[in-house]
Amino acid sequence: MDINNIITFIAVATLLVISPGPNGFLIAKTVPVSGQKAGFANIWGFVGAFYVHGTLSIFGISVLLVQSSQAFFIFKSLGAAYLVWIGIKSLIAAFKVDSIKVSDLAQKTTKSISMRTAFLEGFLTNVLNPKVSMFYLAAFPQFISINESSMNAYALVTAHVVVNFVWFSTMVLMLSRIKSATNNVRFRRWLSSITGIVFIGFGAKLALMKSS
Repeated sequence: MDINNIITFIAVATLLVISPGPNGFLIAKTVPVSGQKAGFANIWGFVGAFYVHGTLSIFGISVLLVQSSQAFFIFKSLGAAYLVWIGIKSLIAAFKVDSIKVSDLAQKTTKSISMRTAFLEGFLTNVLNPKVSMFYLAAFPQFISINESSMNAYALVTAHVVVNFVWFSTMVLMLSRIKSATNNVRFRRWLSSITGIVFIGFGAKLALMKSS
């Protein structure tokens, strides 16, 4: 595999990872409320989804999203509905904050989300995102020659995973330092409200996305 292709792919993948999107807001929602371990569980969910999209792209299955407008619409609708559902849950949590006693807040924070749920949120946020699939359909194949082995193709997926893991791990470590701020009721209400609105916005934007 050409080293220039690898470097170029990493640059493109980096731009995709660091651009504002659902992943960053999911981490921002999870870590202050549920802690560092839950944040890393989100990231492992991202990783699993990337390998799913990479595998579908390598074996040509994802091309159905491009060739079938109906398949793309169903896939897009599922992704949009899931993002809106996360947003609604966050808004409901914001309204419930007022009924939580401050003395009980820390205890509820540590139990607010399981590692399995955090992993699934990260996984589903990405595996149901047509934009990630489009990346692996449009950009990914340009860095692989026709005779390229699947091992080399998976090496590029792994490069994307590493960039993603480094970036969001840094975010998790930074956000975990302000976890104590969640003992403040106003902060919890503000955080849940903002993330709820943002996720609903992402869902609406995804629902309006047109197949290329």
